[in-house]
Amino acid sequence: MHSHPHYSHSDIQALCADFPLLNTLMALTPVSWFNPERQPLDQALAGVGLTADDVADAAARLSRFAPFFEAVFADTRPLNGILESPLQPVAAMQHAMNARLGHELAGTLLLKRDDLLPVSGSIKARGGIYEVLHHAEKLALKAGLLNLNDNYARLDSDEFRAFFGRYSIAVGSTGNLGLSIGIISAKLGFKVSVHMSADAREWKKELLRSHGVNVVEYQSDYSVAVAQGRAEAQNDPYCHFVDDENSVQLFLGYAVAGIRLKAQLERQHIKVDKEHPLFVYLPCGVGGGPGGVAFGLKLAFGDAVHCVFAEPTHSPCMLLGVYTGLHDAISVQDLGIDNITAADGLAVGRASGFVGRVMAPLLDGFYTLPDEEMFSLLRLLEQQEGIRLEPSALAGMPGPWRVKSDDSGYKTRMNLTAARLARAHHLVWATGGGMVPAEEMDKYLNTKP
Repeated sequence: MHSHPHYSHSDIQALCADFPLLNTLMALTPVSWFNPERQPLDQALAGVGLTADDVADAAARLSRFAPFFEAVFADTRPLNGILESPLQPVAAMQHAMNARLGHELAGTLLLKRDDLLPVSGSIKARGGIYEVLHHAEKLALKAGLLNLNDNYARLDSDEFRAFFGRYSIAVGSTGNLGLSIGIISAKLGFKVSVHMSADAREWKKELLRSHGVNVVEYQSDYSVAVAQGRAEAQNDPYCHFVDDENSVQLFLGYAVAGIRLKAQLERQHIKVDKEHPLFVYLPCGVGGGPGGVAFGLKLAFGDAVHCVFAEPTHSPCMLLGVYTGLHDAISVQDLGIDNITAADGLAVGRASGFVGRVMAPLLDGFYTLPDEEMFSLLRLLEQQEGIRLEPSALAGMPGPWRVKSDDSGYKTRMNLTAARLARAHHLVWATGGGMVPAEEMDKYLNTKP
């Protein structure tokens, strides 16, 4: 199932002839590509195989678990056990970006603060935690220990910890997914192994170990860590493998963000419709997080929302997969790109085939940016707004200006007139940084290009 084709030098040359943008990717030059195959929502939805009902079911499950979160994680109490993050305008940053890039962005720049998500300080607190809850609930219901109408605070007990302790959970991760899954699994009582790729940060491994998580380290990249985690779980009927490359549950956990964001925008009296488009810029690694969020956003706002994925120049796996139509049959390493980036959560060489295939017709575009730009934007955001994110969380920041400066005909195709763009909101998804230790953050802020 997971053997991939080998591309010879001449294969790649032929591919570059058909897909000229590959030459730019191989030169590690930043690129923007707007998707000519984007379809209207009703047409594209048919191919996803998931519906608004599936997302509503996931949202309901998260609500059932809210009393458990309130009981065990103090940082979830202000929102009554719901894991959600603030949404804020960043006018000073918008002004600074205008000056930096030399052109004014019409519309309003917003920041979605997933760096402040409770429990694990990143977007992975959405999907990763959700999948573990889905699994835990299924086991407990099946064993007759839990009833859907129970107060789930009951799960915080020796009885349940002993029950879950008979089971284990495994995941392969570059860091943040492992963090979210390790912390919640250990809290419920599961035995948990996180298979960490070479680019995972040392402090993330230490934090996991402090929660009693078994951290397995690899000298190679993300794909190998995932493959090893999958292999270990296959031989153990009591082990659940969280498959970041193919998991529907992860995807649905992320998708709940659409329902939540819709309510947030309404509370802030921000209108989203054809005349008031919403652009959302999502950093992309393997694709599960941004793919799931984008799916939820499309269900919430239909064709009025435009989703754009951002990737490092050294790890442009989703752009590569969607642009060539080869999805997970090709990796950036096949093109001689090294997949080495300081944006650890985005250091993925081969995209999720599941997400790439179902989401390709729903995504507006992709762009790449170098690590230096992420570090320089990280400093700028800290100066302008006093907000500290990890490097990967800045990948979405140049997005609005990439859309503005595009001359490939994308805006015409989407009927994005100057008047509509003037009323647009541009939302940058800040995917993480909330748990970064102070000394590590100082290092980030002092990284000079």
